[in-house]
Amino acid sequence: MQAQTTHHAVRIKADSAVLNADLRVPDRPAGIVLFAHGSGSSRFSSRNRAVAGVLEEGGFATLLLDLLTRQEEGIDQYTRQYRFDIDLLGRRVVSATDWVASRDDLRDLPLAYFGASTGAAAALIAAAERPEVTRSVISRGGRPDLAGAALPRVEAPTLLIVGGADGPVIEMNREAMAQMRAPVELEIVPGATHLFEEPGALEEVSRLARDWCRRHLARGGRGIS
Repeated sequence: MQAQTTHHAVRIKADSAVLNADLRVPDRPAGIVLFAHGSGSSRFSSRNRAVAGVLEEGGFATLLLDLLTRQEEGIDQYTRQYRFDIDLLGRRVVSATDWVASRDDLRDLPLAYFGASTGAAAALIAAAERPEVTRSVISRGGRPDLAGAALPRVEAPTLLIVGGADGPVIEMNREAMAQMRAPVELEIVPGATHLFEEPGALEEVSRLARDWCRRHLARGGRGIS
């Protein structure tokens, strides 16, 4: 029988900003996965929600986070001022991480990040800043290269998922791997483009993410029924 999942709309303070997020927690979660969305996206990303749903069915809590406020999103839509401000986005993922650690019901759960596009760089920056709580990192079609100097400081096992037809991003991921000291694996989904819109591509991403979390989170969690 599928576990019951509770949903909470939450607000997270990050310096002077307040960010909206969706928290979903199944019964007896084995860990929590914090989603950092890519450029021009939000917690309503259909692709990330699809992946989150598979993780929730697998027994993991998820936190889908808006990295920008509504006002910032409005500005960014025309100026692209914020979507490549990786330092800002990284700090906000750190703030969300600290929010998880502040909650009695979440702080003991092993934590992973799932970052898409530029959100992958923000997730890696947070992993470097909070190594004591980060158990793993997953990137989907990500730009880990944008994490720059944070890459060698990441300690958590990292999975990079890239579409087989996304040539430039494959090379960017390989370049980032060369700078990392943490265990890192590259999974290429055959025939998939950057957004994984091809039949079965997103399902493969979801499977890879779920299996990675089972390897690196559930071992320290409360068990999956």
